[in-house]
Amino acid sequence: MLVDDVRRIAPKVLTEEQREFYFHNGYLLLEEVISSEWLGRLRTATDEMIERSRSISTPDSVFDLEPGHTAEVPRLRRVTSPVDQHPDYWRFARESILADIAADLVGPDVKFHHSKLNFKWARGGAEVKWHQDVQFWPHTNYSSLTFGTYLYDCSMDQAPLGVFPGSHQGELYNLYDADGIWTGALSDSDSAALPAGGEVYLPGPAGSVTVHNCRTLHCSAKNESDLGRPLLLNVYSAANSMPYTANPLPSSHAGEIVRGEPARWAVHDPRPCLMPPDWSGGDYTSLFVTQQREARR
Repeated sequence: MLVDDVRRIAPKVLTEEQREFYFHNGYLLLEEVISSEWLGRLRTATDEMIERSRSISTPDSVFDLEPGHTAEVPRLRRVTSPVDQHPDYWRFARESILADIAADLVGPDVKFHHSKLNFKWARGGAEVKWHQDVQFWPHTNYSSLTFGTYLYDCSMDQAPLGVFPGSHQGELYNLYDADGIWTGALSDSDSAALPAGGEVYLPGPAGSVTVHNCRTLHCSAKNESDLGRPLLLNVYSAANSMPYTANPLPSSHAGEIVRGEPARWAVHDPRPCLMPPDWSGGDYTSLFVTQQREARR
């Protein structure tokens, strides 16, 4: 659906002001919209994943580990496709208010694409450099949006998500370097050219949700605080948005309709999109490995 078509349908969860803010700015911060029951279930699932990681010494298809991770002191960067690792993650993606909010923003027919659980471990959790999402997984239109759920309080000290308001209406950046190597981040020169002071950071109490469009520039700093902050990320799109490429984070639930009905017609946005490397061989590891230029460990 085009934005004007979405506007003709009354929102069920968001206010009209919130929806218009998203359309204009490309992001939202919704404070404490996740119930304490869901938070409890997600925290329990996350604790189980951390316990599982203690038996892992090198990164694998599920766990991306920070350097220094040990069984005694686990330091995770990411759990890939948590919806396939614990049933409560998928129940949350399918049954919670997230999918209803997505329907308010992209139209009543909503499709799930992928999920990840990113950690900013205390005293050194890795930064995420400025980038846009859609170049990692191009679709026929730009309805895709990412929800970040704070499982615990996230203050400015814990490196919350940062966004550039309105950047979803601007250009898509080249995420390859001068040698044609995929970096998953803006070049130093492109980052330096961003308007100074134009970014907005989105801290929030536990149960808060960030939403950003797939074209929105975003980042997060290194976490130097004494408190970590896991961020559960779920990506949805309008049902009529079809992926052009292999999913870099494949999931058994990719493409499932979580609200409304499947689309009979694909909708194509005429604006072009950068194509990523071919992920079909399972070569993608994580954004952290790519951006930090790490060799496979």
